Amino acid sequence: MNAHAVLTTARLPRETADRLDALAKLRHKTKSLIIKESLDLYFEREEAGFGSFALGEELFGRYASGREDLSSNYKTLVKEKLHAKHHPD
Repeated sequence: MNAHAVLTTARLPRETADRLDALAKLRHKTKSLIIKESLDLYFEREEAGFGSFALGEELFGRYASGREDLSSNYKTLVKEKLHAKHHPD
């Protein structure tokens, strides 16, 4: 064990723990090593700016309606649509 290593515990759902056990056996690695490698990959991605916003950024606005007021007026617009649907003139 690394002299600077710190023991950390985490509660995992049973399914996740079972998957970790199976992968450790399959890869002939310790569970600790798999967790360390997973965290390293996670940190690399986050530090590189690939958080959830960055991952979806290219999709945001892709299917835009062209209206810039939807986020601020959605309640009014929904009411109008429902009124029109249930009270056709």
